[in-house]
Amino acid sequence: MSIEVCNESGVPVDESLIASVARSALDAMRVNPAAELSILVVTEEVMSELHERWMDEPGPTDVLSFPMDELAEESRRPDAPETGPALLGDIVLCPEFAKAQARKAGHGLADELHLLTVHGVLHLLGYDHAEPDAEREMFALQNKLLADWRTARREAAARAAQQRSDAAVLGTAGLEDG
Repeated sequence: MSIEVCNESGVPVDESLIASVARSALDAMRVNPAAELSILVVTEEVMSELHERWMDEPGPTDVLSFPMDELAEESRRPDAPETGPALLGDIVLCPEFAKAQARKAGHGLADELHLLTVHGVLHLLGYDHAEPDAEREMFALQNKLLADWRTARREAAARAAQQRSDAAVLGTAGLEDG
């Protein structure tokens, strides 16, 4: 899976964690591993322009998703040549706007950006929250995907810490490899 994160916002963000949470969500949703995703992190000014141009809404917002049409296999002719990796689309994040939401929610900006990334991925995959039932479904899935990613990260960190500890003990005992 190819995920490109480009930060043009001037706000420091951990691009590798944003890519990681997006990859985790896409894997969990069984998206083809050859798929491509672009994530752009922008200023409030740029987000305002995009929000007004594409959504007819004034001012900035936290996240926008721009799905590509290339995923619709049923729209391709049966005799069409095989396509390359599918372009899922683009997710645009605005950390300046998201800061206030993070404070209200009682967590940090990084957590808010991870949530917004998963939210954007779900929009790319066709999920919506315009109706109450659809909102419940999307937000429950969003919360599960985010919780699963956080659990996997904690478990990986614990395994790495245990391996470092084991290596230190073995090294002290003179039993290290190598």
